[in-house]
Amino acid sequence: MKDHPKVNYGKTGVLLVNLGTPDSTSWWDVRKYLKEFLSDKRVIEVNFFLWQIILNLFILTFRPSKTAKAYKEIWMKKENMSPLRYYTEMQTKKLKEKMKNEKTIINYAMRYGNPSIKNTIENLQKDGCEELIVLPLYPQYAAATTATVCDEVYRSLMKMRWQPSLQIIPHYESEPLYIDALVKSINKKISELSWKPDLIVASYHGIPKKYFDKGDPYHCYCQKTSRLIIEKFNKIPIQTTFQSRFGPQEWLQPYTDKILENLPKEGKKNILVICPGFSSDCVETLEEIAIQGKNSFFKNGGKNFDIVPCLNDDEEHINLLKHLVDRYNLKK
Repeated sequence: MKDHPKVNYGKTGVLLVNLGTPDSTSWWDVRKYLKEFLSDKRVIEVNFFLWQIILNLFILTFRPSKTAKAYKEIWMKKENMSPLRYYTEMQTKKLKEKMKNEKTIINYAMRYGNPSIKNTIENLQKDGCEELIVLPLYPQYAAATTATVCDEVYRSLMKMRWQPSLQIIPHYESEPLYIDALVKSINKKISELSWKPDLIVASYHGIPKKYFDKGDPYHCYCQKTSRLIIEKFNKIPIQTTFQSRFGPQEWLQPYTDKILENLPKEGKKNILVICPGFSSDCVETLEEIAIQGKNSFFKNGGKNFDIVPCLNDDEEHINLLKHLVDRYNLKK
């Protein structure tokens, strides 16, 4: 038809997805972010209606102040954004430069907060993306992380008249380039230290134990990553732990905070921590570990403490992301 609207086509969209971040450290922005995050039925698997009462009457009244304080500790003032947003933007920018493919459009979204998955997918489709490759930036699959990204992608596509084809990269916990990048980051950090670690703590984000009992593979993937790191790096013992538990129920153990409290009493007073499950430094690595964990370790008799930065926008990490995308990109 002569009056048919112009339609862009022939492109592949690559969508990097990270957890999310408040838009600012203000109480309202933090509350808005927490409400979206903690309302996710995959994150909190309890009676939804009862949980909404508890969430809105209690948690969202008191929790935002504590969370906002944590974000203020790590907020990047010059860039006016959280480290997680900054590094996700840099990963997207550097991946674009690395791929240099006019038929591929690369963008990023956050599962909670901005930019949203829905809006970003719509923009990619308008730009002519007939194929969509989604890369959740969680190396180890879990229902509360990767699966909820998939849920939001599916919900977004359900409302589109012209849907792109879809491929999702589900996990990459044992990808050789990923393991190599982690080992290189450990070696780099150790070369900068004036002391030798007695132990390396590999701290992963935890999940409630009942999720594991229901069949979530996350714990197995974390243990697999640690095992592969140990096989390539056998100079110093490595212990796997789990952090960031929330609420009274039992989570995956051992707990990172308890381990850091007890290590000095066991004679291990020189500790290096790495967080392999986080693709970007964020409030969990920079505030929970590098500030709270460090203070607790020293308070209980520790002598030396440091943390290996996440892979962030290091070249090895960008090479890994490109490798993962290339396997699924038909127009590369």
